[in-house]
Amino acid sequence: MGEFAPVPARIATLPGDGIGPEITSAAERVLEAVGEFELEEHLVGGASIDAHGTALTDEVLEACRSSDAVLLAAVGGPKWDTTDPDRPRPEQGLLALRKGLGLFANLRPVRPSAALLDASPLKRELIEGTDLLVVRELTGGIYFGDRGLEGDTAHDTCVYSEGEIERIARVAFGLARRKVTSVDKANILETSRLWRKTVERVAADEDKPLEHMLVDNAAMQLVSRPAEFDVVLTENMFGDILSDEAAMLTGSLGMLPSASLGDGSGPGLFEPVHGSAPDIAGIGTANPLAMFGSVALMLRHGLAMEAEASALESAIDSALGDGLRTPDLGGNATTEAATRAVLANL
Repeated sequence: MGEFAPVPARIATLPGDGIGPEITSAAERVLEAVGEFELEEHLVGGASIDAHGTALTDEVLEACRSSDAVLLAAVGGPKWDTTDPDRPRPEQGLLALRKGLGLFANLRPVRPSAALLDASPLKRELIEGTDLLVVRELTGGIYFGDRGLEGDTAHDTCVYSEGEIERIARVAFGLARRKVTSVDKANILETSRLWRKTVERVAADEDKPLEHMLVDNAAMQLVSRPAEFDVVLTENMFGDILSDEAAMLTGSLGMLPSASLGDGSGPGLFEPVHGSAPDIAGIGTANPLAMFGSVALMLRHGLAMEAEASALESAIDSALGDGLRTPDLGGNATTEAATRAVLANL
């Protein structure tokens, strides 16, 4: 009897806007070199607004739900900028995807490539050896609390439940190699005191060390001794701010991937941190490396293909080591040249 061939993983690709389609087609070539996948492309963001009047249709959300992983490039652009609360905005597609897929954990790895240590605004010796992961809670906190404006007074409410804190803490401990640094503002905020108490309870079941750090101190330590961190666990707004700060350790926001995960029952969402860069769309100079990094995160966290993920990350590092530099890294390599350089090293 012949063995059944394994069914290829189904990946929903969402090119979106601006440089999105260019870096998505580059990512599809890399996936082709890595293994066999079933790719299905859909509209999201501004492209979806133009076609359907909404940033994410129910059909596309359903297609994403029934896939094994979702790979998103970028959404947005001046064409869709509006202050009218009734007009659709591209970013609503991303928020609706996170909500619709039940994604509560955002992972932002920061590991400067050895070849790019001198591109960082910090001294080489400060960032050498940096390999940290920001684990940000995505669905609670001040961004989702009650808000309002009455006359000349506005309010935004920060709310967290023990259950929300516990599930993100478990993700962080599951990914830590050395320790978890939990970041809060427990000297002032009640939500942070609950955060700290809950994280301590989770840590009691785990065999990895836990340290607490106040958010203002964490912001300082990230630039003074980034190599000391392993996993940084934090709530939504602090995570939003600290992950962008950590991102600049590498010298280019154009280099960073991210993953958003749920409870494992559905697909994760994988996307580069950079925006849609409409000013360089269509001219073939977009840096695809953050998109390739997002593909590696998808292979690792979405499809349990660790060997392939590591091989792709090594290929990116080797290409940079051989001198590959796109315009955002001070060179003149095109998207095509960057893609070929990574494929040659894969």
